[in-house]
Amino acid sequence: MHRGRPTVSSLHGVIAAAHPLAAQAGAGILRAGGNAFDAAAATAAALNVVEPYMSGLAGMGMATCYVAAERRIRTLDFITKVPAKFPTERFRDREELARGPLAAGTPGNLAGWCELVRAHGRLTGKEIFAPAIELARDGFPLIEFNVEAINICAAELKAHAAFYPDWLRNYTDGKARVGKGFVLKQPELARTYEAIAETGPGYLHGGPLGRALVAHVQKLGGCLTMADLEAVAPSWLDPLSTAYRDLEVHTLPPPCEGFQYLLTLRILDGFDLASLARDGVEHLDIVYRAIRLAAGMRIAHNNPSPEKLTWLLAEESVEALRRRVRDGQPIAGPTEQWIDQPPDTVDRGHTTSMSIADREGNIVCITQSLGAKFGCGVVVPGHGVCLNNFLYWGEVNPKGTNFLRPNQSLALPMAPSIATRQGRPVLSLGTPGSYGICQTQSQVMVQHVDFGLELQAAIEAPRARLLDGRAAIVESRVGEPTIAALRARGHAVEIGPPWTMTVGGMQGIAIDPRYRRIDGWRRPAPRRLRRDAVRASARGLAPSTR
Repeated sequence: MHRGRPTVSSLHGVIAAAHPLAAQAGAGILRAGGNAFDAAAATAAALNVVEPYMSGLAGMGMATCYVAAERRIRTLDFITKVPAKFPTERFRDREELARGPLAAGTPGNLAGWCELVRAHGRLTGKEIFAPAIELARDGFPLIEFNVEAINICAAELKAHAAFYPDWLRNYTDGKARVGKGFVLKQPELARTYEAIAETGPGYLHGGPLGRALVAHVQKLGGCLTMADLEAVAPSWLDPLSTAYRDLEVHTLPPPCEGFQYLLTLRILDGFDLASLARDGVEHLDIVYRAIRLAAGMRIAHNNPSPEKLTWLLAEESVEALRRRVRDGQPIAGPTEQWIDQPPDTVDRGHTTSMSIADREGNIVCITQSLGAKFGCGVVVPGHGVCLNNFLYWGEVNPKGTNFLRPNQSLALPMAPSIATRQGRPVLSLGTPGSYGICQTQSQVMVQHVDFGLELQAAIEAPRARLLDGRAAIVESRVGEPTIAALRARGHAVEIGPPWTMTVGGMQGIAIDPRYRRIDGWRRPAPRRLRRDAVRASARGLAPSTR
């Protein structure tokens, strides 16, 4: 008997996304004649509706793409600059930017989705946004993960009287709690997407939505301006790439923080991991040490110049880090920001990732977010749009390498990636997880590439999230003797649940170029906090549950 999740294989296209209705929306676009770029925009917009706490049109994101017609990797950065009037000098504590209007960065997602379609798609806005409009207008029944997210935020945001009523009305119909099966309708968001389908991203970036957003934010004491919105311009960039075994792994260059992911792989490329016991102490010790060192280098040298980036990834620098991995002495240091981490008041790990491949060979891997769960908590009245809190991910200490300077780039911990072998794409991989993103993807790559696990098994393998100092949360599926041995080597391991969202989710696609077969994979969510990600093919939908 086959007890694992079935492989979703197709010759026509696959969507790996975090909610079945969003995957269905993207698959419908492929069936209607759209390509991966069209389907990516449709999936992203649908996720705005069915997982409104994870991402949305007023969030930010990044994409790594393989453009089949051009036979090349391109990346699109739709992370916006720090607002021009952001009062940098006002803040001394990062937690002051956890919620509220001053936490909101300029929206970038809508512009990014539309740019993907403009550059490489073929369908109209009306066709692409139709699934999101239908879902928002007709509503959908909440599943367990929806209920958990909404109820947690309902309790937390209650303290913010200035904007809590708008949020409560938009996501709970004015109720303090929701339950499984509650049908969430978002008619204002539906009308917003109808207007966007007609007029394009200008409806936000200079149009009626933009004016309403700015007026509301400024009324609440925020700093966003129409000039910030009108200045948004997603940037096509050449990828940052590095070799790992027989693969070339591609993601975005800085200010994207994905160079931490590539640096981790560069360090690990100097170790014969395949000869070790999988999930044994030698394997995990080497990987955790490499992750912590790469995180430290990212924090010390964030937003690096091209020259500094070349130095960071150069063999001489990497070999010095490998020697540090080998020396056996405990490694301690930050894994998130340059400054010491304060106690959490916000659940930070709320991002989403999706991978889309079509029959023509195009691939799009997007990681996008609102920042924290429901972003800053501010909803634009009459439009149903929730704003992000991405300024929380900058640094308020001017000594930090990601300090919040007005009109300057904001570095964010995302790493949507595509791997090629001899120039042909074979793997698309992305995950949510905040500062754990680069950690998670490194661990999965080792399981898949070094230990030869199929991508689904690699995604399901036990993981860890490394925190500041020597702390690490390790899923309890790692055996107790191994955990004891890791502690003896200096890792301050906290045993987590068998499956936890603390170590991220994951969506991925594997491509077999010999047969042009596309397989979709995703990370199962824990039972208590189930996130019903699925793989959908252009010929049908296959939910993945656990």
